[in-house]
Amino acid sequence: MIGIIVTGHGNFADGISSSVRLIAGPQENYETVDFLKEDSGEDLKEKLTSAMERLSGCEEVIVFSDLIGGTPFQTAARMSMDSEKRIEVMSGTNVGMLLECVMLRDGAAHAVELVQAALDTGKNQVVHFTYTDPSGQEEVSEGI
Repeated sequence: MIGIIVTGHGNFADGISSSVRLIAGPQENYETVDFLKEDSGEDLKEKLTSAMERLSGCEEVIVFSDLIGGTPFQTAARMSMDSEKRIEVMSGTNVGMLLECVMLRDGAAHAVELVQAALDTGKNQVVHFTYTDPSGQEEVSEGI
């Protein structure tokens, strides 16, 4: 199975993962790593290393982070370059992306397939709602 680690600033990882659990149920080979205010970059690296160790049975891991260029993303990216395990690192994570991955990962041959599905879903989940009055009449203002 492909492992998943969610990381980000503050309680991002635990918060977004609570939504995933509510919708999709508890997940195996799924870890959360929050980067708290009191944590240093080295603390975060240790937490991510521990999460990777708990996923020792997974040949591939996808790390979902909150912000590109942020410490969680940069730390995971550096770790991916030094790992014997295949690690894919993503940023800009939203609930739709995570759900797509947890729902599809049993049938995916490789993490890169899930990464592409997550990217497509993530982009499609960002929309702008615009209300159009069904009567077709515009609101008239009498001014000041």
